[in-house]
Amino acid sequence: MMPEGVEHNLGLVEKIVNAVLYEGYILYPYRSSSVKNRQRWNFGVLSPREFSVANGGTDAWSMQTECLVRGDGRTALDVKVRFLHLLAREVGVPVADANWGSGENEGSVSECDYQTVESLEVGGERFQSWQEAVEREVSLTSVRLCDLVAQPGRQAFAFTSNRETEPLRDAENHVVGLIVRKQQSVEGEVEIIAEEVGSDLFKLTVRVLNLTPLDDGIHDAQSAMLNREGRNEVLLRSLVSAHTVIGVRDGGEFVSLLDPPEDCREHAAACTNVGTWPVLVGEEGERDLMLSSPIILYDYPQIAPESAGDLFDGTEIDEILTLRILTLTDEEKREMRGVDERARRLLERTETLPPEQMMKLHGAMRGKR
Repeated sequence: MMPEGVEHNLGLVEKIVNAVLYEGYILYPYRSSSVKNRQRWNFGVLSPREFSVANGGTDAWSMQTECLVRGDGRTALDVKVRFLHLLAREVGVPVADANWGSGENEGSVSECDYQTVESLEVGGERFQSWQEAVEREVSLTSVRLCDLVAQPGRQAFAFTSNRETEPLRDAENHVVGLIVRKQQSVEGEVEIIAEEVGSDLFKLTVRVLNLTPLDDGIHDAQSAMLNREGRNEVLLRSLVSAHTVIGVRDGGEFVSLLDPPEDCREHAAACTNVGTWPVLVGEEGERDLMLSSPIILYDYPQIAPESAGDLFDGTEIDEILTLRILTLTDEEKREMRGVDERARRLLERTETLPPEQMMKLHGAMRGKR
């Protein structure tokens, strides 16, 4: 368990961490039919090692964080790796001569009984095929620096596959379609290494590896990436928006890699970060938490207090996106509402935003640091 101070800081940075996790999850105009939402997941994607090797290493299968920690034999670390585990939501309609059962068995289908469609209208509601996401977390707690110097720490992880079906019924209670949610298994490993590089100064290395085996459905890596269906199959076996949160306690503190003190500059320059960018997070001046993000940030990043909620696009201005959402047509809003729960909540929050909150989005005066 993390000490009270670190837990407090984790609460402060939760919005930052979640913003990294869901950056680009869905972009304006927040509809599945939009071109920009047909190829999502552009940050922190770790493909299966087997696929990456077969594809000539174009797609990363690992990420590496290196940072500096001041401490001694008592100093302990808590490492948390987070990522999204994708889930394919397919909307299906019956194929010719398909028997979808009757009575208690109505709606029970096999893979060959239905064909996937982009959307289906049932009872005035639109259901759409889409990639949902489940948050995953791998934690290593109370790992002492002195133990890591003697021997690297490793934590294997695995999340199993899953398949669920949900029948869609018309006004007469007949099954006219179904939603199939399919999730492939993913597995990998987190590796932690510490090296003493100076007096009470350590270089910490954290690697995240995707070791998910490929099944017979993916044979040619290059062919798989040339079509949308093949890319989606690879993504279902990938770690998406992967990032690392590291806490230090018991007399330890992190060193900023962006602005290291004079005695650490050479060691900071020697840190090699691959696919990730470690920065200090929490209250400015505190040094007990490091976020290693697939998106380039500065030390102590913040979410603007005027922001009413996540818009999944940290590069855009909240006021502009909010006004654009309000100008969507009723049909466009209907499509947005049917994408998934996150898009629906975003639309409802925007439509009910009080005038005083909207005024806050227009601008704010802040003092210089």
